[in-house]
Amino acid sequence: MISLLALAIALSGPDSDTPTPADRLAHDQMLVLDTHLDTPELFEHPGWKFDRWHDRDFDKSQVDLPRMEQGGLDGGFFVVYTGQGPLTPEGYAKARNAALTREMWIQRVVAANADKMEFATTPEDAYRIAKAGKRIVFQSIENSYPLGTDLTLLKWYYDQGVRMAGPIHFRNNQFGDSATDKVKQWNGLSPLGKQWVAEMNRLGMLIDVSHSSDDVFDQALALSKVPIIASHSGPRAIFNHPRNLDDERMRKLAKAGGVLQVNSVYLVEGDHDEARNRISDRQDDWWALSAADQRQLIADKARADATNPYQGADFELFMKSLLHCIAVMGVDHVGIGADWDGGGGVRGMEDITALPKITARLRREGFSDTDIEKIWSGNVLRVLKQAEDWAAKK
Repeated sequence: MISLLALAIALSGPDSDTPTPADRLAHDQMLVLDTHLDTPELFEHPGWKFDRWHDRDFDKSQVDLPRMEQGGLDGGFFVVYTGQGPLTPEGYAKARNAALTREMWIQRVVAANADKMEFATTPEDAYRIAKAGKRIVFQSIENSYPLGTDLTLLKWYYDQGVRMAGPIHFRNNQFGDSATDKVKQWNGLSPLGKQWVAEMNRLGMLIDVSHSSDDVFDQALALSKVPIIASHSGPRAIFNHPRNLDDERMRKLAKAGGVLQVNSVYLVEGDHDEARNRISDRQDDWWALSAADQRQLIADKARADATNPYQGADFELFMKSLLHCIAVMGVDHVGIGADWDGGGGVRGMEDITALPKITARLRREGFSDTDIEKIWSGNVLRVLKQAEDWAAKK
């Protein structure tokens, strides 16, 4: 018979997060969602098909339909992302067209895989779609810059199925200040940004404060009539970065009924290497390479990984971040938004096929399957329902 000491050593070793059959069954029986999937950017690449299995070491992708099945990811929020440009009519028009193109591609991919995935706009939709054996496609907007100064466009996106949006990305814009811009332009939300909050509430769309400055966070929390969300953020106590939230604001978010969806980036300083960066740049254009150049890319990537492997954050640090958030906010106010296909992933959890490891670790930590499912989906669906219900009363 194995001793208790030997058992403790075994469970604390490097294989302690390997899911057992019981862990995998529990994971598969939960509704598993991620609130920030940047995968739609890949939809626009020639030759990239969402219904095929892709290799992250080749094209850097982390999400596709076969891997969703392998990792037990039932769905999530697919992102209409637009980079920040100039605050001019020309800049707004260019961004609007880019966002409309991305939205069109999401619609195309779902239509092309209608037997495997389906749009959702409500919690009830999510449960129905999962029961039917399909993958759930919620939609969100990262960076409201493409709206320009016309807030009526929010209603258009709502009609397309979008149910969550963030006002800002890496730089200040017409709605408010970014967490990562060097200067404060508005000291929080702009006057238009405050109108944006009211319109989001009126429509029943979730307000996402990831990428927002601390002042924007404070003001959005105060102005919103319903709980808000940080769709892909982390704790500043683990890594002091402006994209992360301090414990005091995390507690305020929880007290207001909101949810922090834990990110898998901004956990440590980036491990940048010039040779690896050159390979990464080649991977970005994999679809334009000849067959011979693609084979050479794979060989060069393998050689770089063997001689100078990436030394960034690992799964253990991600779990430390997640457990810290739960300890500060409570299990009813934490979820997961790992930023897949947008810079997310850590050593030991490189793509979504590793998601059952999170469930396995949480079970080892003593969390019930009921509470783990809250983290995977229950908490975000609760605040989505609250936004929907408040709008229905108006």
